Amino acid sequence: MNNFVSEVKMEYFFLLKTIIIISSFTTLLTIIIIFIDSTIGNYGIKKININDKKIIEVEGGKPLLTTLISNKIFIPSACGGKGSCGLCKVKVLVPDKKQILPTEAPWLSKEEIDNGYRLSCQLKVKEDINIFIPEEFFSIKKFETEVIEIIDLTYDIKQLTLKILNNEKIEFKAGQFIQLEVPPYELTEQSVYRAYSISSDPKFNDKIELMIRYVKNGICTTYIHKYLKKGDKLFINGPYGEFYLRDTNSEIIFIAGGSGMAPIKSIIHHMINNNIQRKATFVFGARTIKDLFLLDFYLDIEKKLPNLKFISVLSEPKVEDNWNGEVGLVTDVVKKVVNQTENLEAYLCGSPGMIDACVKLLNSLGLPNEKIFYDKFA
Repeated sequence: MNNFVSEVKMEYFFLLKTIIIISSFTTLLTIIIIFIDSTIGNYGIKKININDKKIIEVEGGKPLLTTLISNKIFIPSACGGKGSCGLCKVKVLVPDKKQILPTEAPWLSKEEIDNGYRLSCQLKVKEDINIFIPEEFFSIKKFETEVIEIIDLTYDIKQLTLKILNNEKIEFKAGQFIQLEVPPYELTEQSVYRAYSISSDPKFNDKIELMIRYVKNGICTTYIHKYLKKGDKLFINGPYGEFYLRDTNSEIIFIAGGSGMAPIKSIIHHMINNNIQRKATFVFGARTIKDLFLLDFYLDIEKKLPNLKFISVLSEPKVEDNWNGEVGLVTDVVKKVVNQTENLEAYLCGSPGMIDACVKLLNSLGLPNEKIFYDKFA
């Protein structure tokens, strides 16, 4: 018995010693990286040539995305520079394909890599660089706003209404998104940007409405749900995105879940404003009845757009919900309501998993990718 105890103690001591060694090595490595970044990694002032029209001088060593933002040149980014959305692509005019990082590869096609495209959030400005960005990005602006209303749509989704200050207006297409800047606070030492779709009526260009779902430990959503108050000031920039209603006569299927309702709600406002009476079905997915919201709003909308049908589907209804509507996944309902794909367009917004499942289903039903439009925010 004593030998067994001794062996256990020895194994425990060896494990503890290993952990200490690894922790010490990790700490030393971190110190070395910080030292390199602050000394050897001091790249000095670098030049960014943009479209052969504008040259800016910047402090080297920082990501291109944040460097451009600090110079009031705004590139789309839904993830705030984490390399998880793939939206912030720029073309480097003297490409070095060897420099593509593993974090970029999943978001770039072979053709894009061959043509010099990089994710601006992953590309650090360590040397003078020539880039090309679409001209419309230069018209994207930064706006100061004031929070004039905060409404709880559900237990985890808040609706913000932001008034554009300084007598400015934001002109956006229904379905587009903005980037919202959260200032430094308990969870972040620096300002952080995240993308949120606009849910409001585009005819009111002096304010915007956002639907923001709480994500545990999310820097922006925690600030919005637990710190933000009516009367606070926030900066936004935009608008961005190619998610908007195409000018055709095709039948429409809208598919969304949770706060993914936002851009579709804005598109429906646009349809009312322009008396667009195309046949449309909106399939909205939620888990339980407490995850549903704005049901009365859509009942009223159906009176204004009689060719639009709103369908809620619950994936996990509770007994006490007394739910008499559709049960299952949104894809289950889509299978039921899509009768033809020859004259159909699909507009999707929600989690990456939901979007992927819906695209796969629609493809299997015969709808090509060029008729499927979506925002997929991680």
